[in-house]
Amino acid sequence: MLEQLMNLVKGHSQEAIVQNPAIPNEHNEEAIQTVTQSIMGGLQNQAQSGNLSGLMGLLTGRAGQGGSLMNNPIVGGIAQNAIGSLMSKFGINSPAASGIVASVLPGVLSSLINKTNDPNDSSVDLNGMMGSLLGGQQREQAASSGINFNQVGAAMADGKLDMNDLMRMGGSLFGGSDKTPGNQQSGGLGGLLGGLFGK
Repeated sequence: MLEQLMNLVKGHSQEAIVQNPAIPNEHNEEAIQTVTQSIMGGLQNQAQSGNLSGLMGLLTGRAGQGGSLMNNPIVGGIAQNAIGSLMSKFGINSPAASGIVASVLPGVLSSLINKTNDPNDSSVDLNGMMGSLLGGQQREQAASSGINFNQVGAAMADGKLDMNDLMRMGGSLFGGSDKTPGNQQSGGLGGLLGGLFGK
């Protein structure tokens, strides 16, 4: 996923970074990497801290409807991180760093959301993306529990995940889990589902 994200950042950085006199040309690639790492780190932090509901809402384009992407708290956190990283690495002031992030971040995230939701674009898949963002143990729990994030994303069409959505997904969501006594997967599944419900 990091490579796809880097390509999206490159595609949206021509004017904001490459043609920006505040970033010397020899640092263009490093600045693009800095923004990419800020986005990836922010998304990973949300996944690994248990905010799966908010993250899924963002990645499926169902969070913050009616408002700007930049008003989403997850995006706001990523923006602040990216601004701070650009300021510390390249010695640029806050307005310049903010301008770069405001020019690049919404376009990158919009493209990522579009790719995630386009059935004809296999370059970014919600299952693969969530797998990349979840930490090792959480990723294994999701895989062993049979969670299909593509189905979860589709179930969140109304912007939230509720019991009716889970009932519709039923067999595929729970079919892959081993329910033998003493198996620890159910706790992992419970934790992941808690994250999806925003608990």
